[in-house]
Amino acid sequence: MSTTAKKVAEHLLQIKAIKLQPTNPFTWASGWNSPIYCDNRKTLSFPNVRDYIRDAFADLIKAEYGDCDVVAGVATGAIAQGVLVAQILDKPFVYIRSSAKAHGLENKIEGHIEAGQKVVVVEDLVSTGGSSLQAVEALRSVGCDVLGMVAIFTYGFQVAVDNFANANCKLATLSDYNAMIELALESGYIKADDVESLKEWRKDPSNWGK
Repeated sequence: MSTTAKKVAEHLLQIKAIKLQPTNPFTWASGWNSPIYCDNRKTLSFPNVRDYIRDAFADLIKAEYGDCDVVAGVATGAIAQGVLVAQILDKPFVYIRSSAKAHGLENKIEGHIEAGQKVVVVEDLVSTGGSSLQAVEALRSVGCDVLGMVAIFTYGFQVAVDNFANANCKLATLSDYNAMIELALESGYIKADDVESLKEWRKDPSNWGK
């Protein structure tokens, strides 16, 4: 586990952006039972966490993708995160709606962008990757060169790994499910008996707990 992955996991647990309840699972909108709930929007309410994630994103983009022309955020969770990163990198910013506006210019991409520009997409959370990759496709459809995506956290589902591979899109994250479990166990947030259940959930989340 890298220092950044551990620190981000620590922050997310401390501010309760991530909650782990393997014995009292949450129910997602999809109907899945889940031992974890993640709301990374909460990071924006804590300046020290917000700044750490902003700086870590900037470092990650430089390390993984080099220089880009534009930073793009996925609506709505990553709009603020993307603006913060674009500001520190001194880059233009756009954001991608989940669907085109039903009025006016009917934009799906908000902001100024041109064909041929190199874009890094910012996301707050990756689960299956479906909505995240729709944003990538929207940018590609107007001729942009999407270098890849960065995200605060990923559950690491195999379906997401496959979806990003099939879309030929690189994904780099600040932290992930494995780092979260390791840190939670180390800090006493969960017990050793919980670890196997948490690992089993990720293997088959749609049937876990049934």
